[in-house]
Amino acid sequence: MPVLQPILNLVELLHQKGLRDVVVSPGSRSAPLTIAVARHPGLRVRVVPDERAAGFTALGMAQQTQTPVALICTSGSAVYNLSPAVAEAYFQQVPLLLLTADRPHEWLHQQDGQTIDQANIFGTHVKRSYDLPADYSHADARWFIERTINEAFDLSRLGAPGPVHMNVPLREPFYPKPDDVYRPERGRVIEQLPVLPQLAPDTWHRLLTDWERAERKLILVGQTTYQPALQQVLAQIGRELNVPVVGEIISNLGRGEFFISQSDTILGQPDEEELQNLRPDLLITLGNSFLTRNLKTYFRRYPAVQHWHIQPHGDRLIDSFQSLTTRIPVKPVSFFQKLFADLDYQHFREGIEEDDEGADYLTAWQAAEQAARRVVAQSLRESPFTDWVATQAILDALPAKSHLHLANSMPVRYANMCGLEASQEIQVWANRGTSGIDGTLSTAVGAALRTDAIVTVLIGDVSFFYDRNGLWQQALPANLRIVLLNNSAGHIFRIIDGPSQQPELETFFETPHQLTAERTCADFGLGYTQVADLGTLGTALGTFFDPADLPKLLEITTDKYANTDAFKAYKQRL
Repeated sequence: MPVLQPILNLVELLHQKGLRDVVVSPGSRSAPLTIAVARHPGLRVRVVPDERAAGFTALGMAQQTQTPVALICTSGSAVYNLSPAVAEAYFQQVPLLLLTADRPHEWLHQQDGQTIDQANIFGTHVKRSYDLPADYSHADARWFIERTINEAFDLSRLGAPGPVHMNVPLREPFYPKPDDVYRPERGRVIEQLPVLPQLAPDTWHRLLTDWERAERKLILVGQTTYQPALQQVLAQIGRELNVPVVGEIISNLGRGEFFISQSDTILGQPDEEELQNLRPDLLITLGNSFLTRNLKTYFRRYPAVQHWHIQPHGDRLIDSFQSLTTRIPVKPVSFFQKLFADLDYQHFREGIEEDDEGADYLTAWQAAEQAARRVVAQSLRESPFTDWVATQAILDALPAKSHLHLANSMPVRYANMCGLEASQEIQVWANRGTSGIDGTLSTAVGAALRTDAIVTVLIGDVSFFYDRNGLWQQALPANLRIVLLNNSAGHIFRIIDGPSQQPELETFFETPHQLTAERTCADFGLGYTQVADLGTLGTALGTFFDPADLPKLLEITTDKYANTDAFKAYKQRL
């Protein structure tokens, strides 16, 4: 048997289970795994030299395909460099398979190079960690590997998806002989059937009763993927049952008659009577994290009498607003479709053609939404050229049905204050699992590799330069568009009350610099345009999203002091 045969079989079984995409960071100890995937005709293999960028590139790919993407890296500190992407994937519930090459464990603590304790290295930020045997001679070892591959692949995508780690100790020799034939053997695929939870009839009827008793009902949507079916049923509930549906930009609801998108502005105002009027009796939440402090503070300060959280998977009790009364373990779309159908039928039987219950509450939220939009519009009209003004121009110019990746810090907040129309059908993505600045650019590259639509990433300067190794890849996707907001600093620290009042602000918090992206674009082969005012920005946007042979970067230069003054003026209007 060729020395690499068990590794060939491992990769073949992963392919049988459904693996199609692999991201490889080159190394010597990982050579058997790399050769096995590189020679497999059914796998798309991408090389990303920087392991941190590789992890986030795989994350972006898996977000698009909703299927596991494998990562291969060599032993030692290379493994640790996957950690930021692993943590993000865990909290964002994105399936990844981590295949980390390792030295046999007897060499640990023997002063051998690139040897660290890799078993369980990612701790609780993976769904499970497996340590494969270094020796395959016994049949039980091969059976264990086969069983582990089946279990690990299924675990990454079932229930709450997430990263799964397989540590692979490898002995020398790592490379096949010239006369070795690449001939993987098909393994035993063990099928894992999905479980679809349903509520018991008596439980469902109790929920319907509680719904009917609550006068003021509100649906609050956290970060979710773009789901037209969810949009449709929530719009029906809003329109026909007079229920406001509140979602930030990362909820992927967009802005519509019954979708409230300006919650940050609405809930940031100081009018106590108005805030009390918006308080729900029944709050229903779904999705992952929420973005803004104003929203989270409000629902903690003004808790609903009942708070239902729709959480189909996971053993963690999510109680973000410290008011949870009921966890509902079903899929949100199914829950709301059944809720609407049952209530609609019940009203039909009772002869209710128009139900005015809750209409005043919905009207209060709609009026608050319109007032908030006026505040935002006035702030933009009276502002000089700033990051916020530029963000509004970018969102207005986005092609319909394209993808938008929002970097953390101020870009995602500016975009949230601007909002998107539901009719634009823009899919919004953001690394809000851990909310770090690392990896946003790499994630967008990965996403652009797995969709034909235009993928735009709106990113700040510190995030961009921190992650520019995400561009260190061959054949960058031509549908990638990078919009860089460059104010030569970590602008958010000038806006946050704490650091903005400290004498150490500029040196120790802001990260001041004089960098531009021009040379980075030249190094990695991107089209480059720089603008510094609204007129030239409008001209550049006229062709920026047009099809091209290469990805493009638009660098928007603004003044950090003008940004700060404009944001303070907005806060004063509240």
